[in-house]
Amino acid sequence: MALVEMVMPKMGESIMEGTVLKWLKNVGDTIEQDESVLEVATDKVDTEVPALQGGVLKEILVQEGDVVAVGAPIAIISTDGEDTGSSAPAAATEAPATAAPQAEPQQSESTASANATAKLDQPATGRFYSPLVLNIAREEGISMQELEFVPGTGSEGRVSKKDILTYLESRKNAPAQAAEPVASTPAPQAQPQKTAATPAPAAPQVKPAASYGGNVELIEMDRMRKMIADRMVDSKRISPHVTSFVEADVTNIVNWRNKWKNEYKKREGENLTFTPIFIDAIAKAIKDYPMINVSVDGGTIIRHKDINIGMAVALPSGNLIVPNIKNADQLNLNGLTKKVNDLANRGRMNKLTPDDLAGGTYTVSNVGSFGNVMGTPIIMQPQVAIMAVGAIKKKPAVIETPEGDLIGVRHFMYLSHSYDHRVVDGSLGGMFVRRVADYLENFDVNQTI
Repeated sequence: MALVEMVMPKMGESIMEGTVLKWLKNVGDTIEQDESVLEVATDKVDTEVPALQGGVLKEILVQEGDVVAVGAPIAIISTDGEDTGSSAPAAATEAPATAAPQAEPQQSESTASANATAKLDQPATGRFYSPLVLNIAREEGISMQELEFVPGTGSEGRVSKKDILTYLESRKNAPAQAAEPVASTPAPQAQPQKTAATPAPAAPQVKPAASYGGNVELIEMDRMRKMIADRMVDSKRISPHVTSFVEADVTNIVNWRNKWKNEYKKREGENLTFTPIFIDAIAKAIKDYPMINVSVDGGTIIRHKDINIGMAVALPSGNLIVPNIKNADQLNLNGLTKKVNDLANRGRMNKLTPDDLAGGTYTVSNVGSFGNVMGTPIIMQPQVAIMAVGAIKKKPAVIETPEGDLIGVRHFMYLSHSYDHRVVDGSLGGMFVRRVADYLENFDVNQTI
């Protein structure tokens, strides 16, 4: 029998930690290889973590709600193979038990000393905070200004759950520690510690009770809705939004799709929607106007060579999630259709991975699927632009012919282009959406799929 450590897997290029939401297996349960063992939440998506090896779950090392760094052990699995490393885990388990009585007094003193000064000299501005850390800070009345002074031991100085709990403990202990030296220490030295520490713990105590009149129902936001709310507020705060509108004649596209959709459904077993056609036109326009495909880092503009187009997908819960198609400009219409259907289906089944959501450089939102003719979408940070495509409606229109102008029925739709006015001027933002409309209006009706 061999004991194997199960570690927190890497779940995306920029993801350094995850929050354990729920253990799907209990200690003693038999686990098959690739069977899901627990659910993990990152700042991008909730996902299930499978076991890389089958066996029996011997020990759970982290609890639900814990934030765990990528690569850290989360469980011990007993396999049927030869025991090549069982002595190491046993030694590691026994060592703390024997060392604890001796180390505990020293640790208490060092912890108390560290707690008294558990604060950075300078604020760590621009630092990433996980949803769990932000929730703890909100519940304990820690403002963002105060949170920037909390020391972080995570990657790039990030604050982990342990860091903020340690800080809270030091904040509670600060008044008691400041009171002890009063008898032997002159008042001028003790007073600054007392005044600095006293106001902070009192903040959570003064929350006024909310009062709601009328016949109402109170609904607690779920974790994803809170995350969406925070990101939308941040985006409006970061980017000065401007929106330009263009109306496009998409009659040729409607007629072409009507011609091919039944045959495509029969051949591929999938729906042929308008979304891949819109994404194809956007990818072509980005190649014409590459300064739309950028992000901003302080005073630096980062131009992305890859064109990764995100598409908003509605989940059964009503929340929206935005997976993206990597290198969308390198796919033909059939390839884009396959990608769109795959991401939409996995999104609705909650099977998207963090990599599906990471790395987007531009986003499209199909508000027409809800019957809306146009919208003013909010930019997905750190991108600088997003396009909403509205519902396709029949309208009477003037048609120019060699014999003269005629009145006919055409299919029209609105394109709404929101962009970050820090780096995208009205001319670029307006020309880009016009170019997308041009590609849609000049769609090649002779192409096959």
